[in-house]
Formats: sequence, C-alpha cells, structure tokens
Amino acid sequence: LDTYNNLTLKTLMGLEWVSKHCPNASYVVKADRDVFLNLAYLVRQFLVPPKTNFMTGHLYQNTAPLRNKGSKWYVPHEVYPNKTYPPYCGGPAYVLSGDLAQKIYGVAQTLPVMNMEDVFMGICLRALGLGPTASPWGVYNMVRLEFERCRFSRLVMVHHYQPQELLRVWPSFQEAPATCHR
Repeated sequence: LDTYNNLTLKTLMGLEWVSKHCPNASYVVKADRDVFLNLAYLVRQFLVPPKTNFMTGHLYQNTAPLRNKGSKWYVPHEVYPNKTYPPYCGGPAYVLSGDLAQKIYGVAQTLPVMNMEDVFMGICLRALGLGPTASPWGVYNMVRLEFERCRFSRLVMVHHYQPQELLRVWPSFQEAPATCHR
C-alpha cells in the first residue's frame, strides 16, 4: 500500500529501479509531491562536476527517536535502540550520486527496514562508512515560504506546496528575470 509507513519500501523500490535501469546516472533526486524543486539551481550550483559517494539535503544531526506512541514518527526501542539517529537528510527532498544510490540499495538488503525513510537512508550511509554532506544554509527549506520569484531562484527546495499550488507558481517562476538567476 502507498502509505506513509511504507515510504521506506517505496524509496528502496526507486533505488532498485535506478540501479537496474539507470546504472550510469550521475545523480538521483528523491522528492515528495508537496515540494517546490528548483532542479536548474541544484545542478548549476551544487552538482558540477559530478561527485561520488555524495548525498545532500536539509541535514539533521543528533536527533532523537520519538518514543511517543501517538506520534506519526513514533519509533519503538525494538526498531531503533540508540539514543540518537546518525546524520541524515530530511525526507521531503534530497539528492544522491548515482553510485551511492546503488550502494544504499545494496546495503539496505542487509539491514532491518524501519518506517522513517529519511532516517533509514542515514542508517544505510552509516553502514557504508559514509555520511551526508551539509548543504548551504537555507537552500533546502523544510518550512513553507511564500512564493517570490527571485528568492525561489536561489533555493533548491521549499516544502509544503500542494500540486495545484505548484501548477500555479511554476509559470511565474519560469518567467523570473535573468537577473534573479545567480
């Protein structure tokens, strides 16, 4: 079922598809349906030249599992016994190098899957002896920002934009003056 608790499996299926059908991809982007994503800025500012063993997004460090059974993000001790998670990129959107997508998919087959997809990617990175790369502050926004063409031209991701809103703001974003794109 396409449910929040199965998001980890859905992401792993995507990584499997990439591994089998796009083994030479330079990068893979995982993005939720409710994000504004500025791929041109991402590529221009952060992905040239191509990198290996690379993952970036909004970086979380030293976060603790939520043990409240009423929380959407509840993780029992049996699923994850440690006091803090390894560093990971927030789930709304992150980018990883193509080689790392294949490595994460491979190591995931050896680990117990958990419902926190973004945390699980961090666990996979740790199992590989790697970690995510911090992005410049503010280019991955986990909170909604009101749309402003020039401001958004210098952002990679803004969370909490519904598909109908994206259809409305995208044409305006495409018309942003060249002076906005830096």
